[in-house]
Amino acid sequence: MTAESVSGYLRAASLDEIPQEGAIRVELAGQPVCLARSGGQVYAISDVCSHADVALSEGDVEDGKIECWLHGSLFDLKTGVPTGLPATRPVPVFPVTVEGDDVLVQMES
Repeated sequence: MTAESVSGYLRAASLDEIPQEGAIRVELAGQPVCLARSGGQVYAISDVCSHADVALSEGDVEDGKIECWLHGSLFDLKTGVPTGLPATRPVPVFPVTVEGDDVLVQMES
């Protein structure tokens, strides 16, 4: 997938590539990013669990949260704040916009 810069955002995926309640992994600006969809909203969060350094995109998505598959830490997709142990540190989140079928993520503030 080729990232194209649009208004400070990078094209990350097409909307069809992201499951309705699930996640995929993409790499943007050299960083692993988890694109997740929950409740009709699309989120971009670092794809590295702050507790065990594994891919969050391999976990389950439900009710605006993603669960790390290894130890069960829960992270709020909107804020990156852990809502379930054992993780205690938040993970970075990135602004997302959808234009047509394109999911765009801003990697720099």
